[in-house]
Amino acid sequence: HHGTPALACTSPEVLIGPIASATSRLRVGSGGVMLPHYSPLKVAENFSTLAAMYPDRIDLGIGRAAGTDSVTAVALQRDRRTRSPDDFPDQLDEMLAYLRGRMPADHPFARLATTLPGRPHMPEPWLLGSSSQSAIWAAERGLPYAFADFINPAGAAFAARYRERFVPSDALREPRVAVATWAICAETDDEGQRLSASFRMLMTLMHRGKLTPVPSVEEALQFLAAEGGPVTALPAHRRIIAGSPATVRAGIETVTQEYGAEEVLIVNILYDHAARRRSYELIANEFDLLETLQRGLRPQGPRPAKEPGRGSVVLPHETA
Repeated sequence: HHGTPALACTSPEVLIGPIASATSRLRVGSGGVMLPHYSPLKVAENFSTLAAMYPDRIDLGIGRAAGTDSVTAVALQRDRRTRSPDDFPDQLDEMLAYLRGRMPADHPFARLATTLPGRPHMPEPWLLGSSSQSAIWAAERGLPYAFADFINPAGAAFAARYRERFVPSDALREPRVAVATWAICAETDDEGQRLSASFRMLMTLMHRGKLTPVPSVEEALQFLAAEGGPVTALPAHRRIIAGSPATVRAGIETVTQEYGAEEVLIVNILYDHAARRRSYELIANEFDLLETLQRGLRPQGPRPAKEPGRGSVVLPHETA
């Protein structure tokens, strides 16, 4: 997403390289590239190059959202005389044809499908979505599907529709679902809820058309108090998992089970970087991920919960 003071990076492909170069096992991907703003060929070339530099570790998450607002969307266009057409399925098919080397012979760009710089290495494409239509597009093209529960917490039915309509592809024989959810973890439930105030204020203002930098917790608490609601009041149509490690674990397991997801991606917005790092550490420790990563192993499938009756969670495949 572009043109917002609340996000640290508007160009995932620029950050992927440095992150991948500083790691050795992590998969690193975009969450995501909003394809309506870009040339499918340029996106394919960028991620083909990254895949060659870091083989078998690059994920290309593609989204349809226009971005922050209509003015920003126009500013991103090369030709600003008229709005770009809503032709996302065609864009997606063109990009996949480049990556898969399967451009129809009579297509005017057929030659370009043989020129990607990273071959034989390619990124793994994912379709990102928060609607029923994105689930259908992913299923029809045999793509793995990442659903944005942090945008729309009512997506379990869409994930089920994706599985029902999935058409196997050469790259993916069975449907594969990841769910991305808000999760903010602290030592206690009260502290986790307190830290989430920054996000709650940010989203409340965004829904009113006001884009602001991430506010401090103190500023956000004052704002929420002036609004007259509790600190735990949710912005419209949002789900936030916030609290102690046990509370966050239970919330993540609930979301995982709702979607039948093979992977979970953690999304958060915190004002203090140290608190954000600590949040990830606490979640990783709760799921025994730190020990797994230190041993250099890749988590494999679901594992039993720590206590009887708490269900199970499918571990992420080391996605940054």
